Amino acid sequence: MKQRLQKVLSRAGITSRRKAEKLILAGQVKVDGKVIKELGTKVDPETQFIEVDGCPLEIPPLVYLMLYKPRNYLTTLSDPLGRPKVTDLLKNLSTRVFPVGRLDFDAEGLLLLTNDGEFANLLIHPRYKVPKTYLVKIKGIPTHNVLKKFKEGIKLEDGKTLPAQVRVIRTLKNNTWLELTIWEGRYRQVKRMCAAIGHPVFRLKRIRIGPLSLGHLRPGEYRFLTPKEINSLKAMASRQSGSP
Repeated sequence: MKQRLQKVLSRAGITSRRKAEKLILAGQVKVDGKVIKELGTKVDPETQFIEVDGCPLEIPPLVYLMLYKPRNYLTTLSDPLGRPKVTDLLKNLSTRVFPVGRLDFDAEGLLLLTNDGEFANLLIHPRYKVPKTYLVKIKGIPTHNVLKKFKEGIKLEDGKTLPAQVRVIRTLKNNTWLELTIWEGRYRQVKRMCAAIGHPVFRLKRIRIGPLSLGHLRPGEYRFLTPKEINSLKAMASRQSGSP
């Protein structure tokens, strides 16, 4: 099946799609021996011979992983300070993958990783509204009226949030555990929502993305998604966006 050349280069893991466009414009990419400089050119990586700087392009298989991210791990692919990264936990994996979205350094829980850019976009783009559920320990004990603000949408500096689902899991002496489901993926959204209502977050754990849950995974463990799970996520995103 034909795909845009920059997408094929990105999937091969040699660079990002934007940098792939620069390689094409610089004349560093050949298809069947011919230099390609036109962005948007479609190729079939299964039947055509693609070279980058004279080296044959190898297309890895698509990979989909679920990881239980421990606390104090970064979801970036590199860190100048040398802090632990989630990719450090992926042992004996020959294919380069990247995190789908992010979890804060001090947060934990379900994180997906893949080398499928389109799949990642389905899960993180606001249009597709794939629900993400968290266990959240907040400071203080919120009133019923305060909790209603989650369901009404909370005003943040980058706009009002979509209505969220919330329920109290446990009330302690000075803190409360909530289960919170959101349909967006803004930067540090859960922490900002809780801070905006006067109840800052002490602990944060993502327990579900769409139909997927952590199951029996322990911190630092990962597994491959099944074809059924992959298709279920894609179908959910399609339904949420109203796509056929």
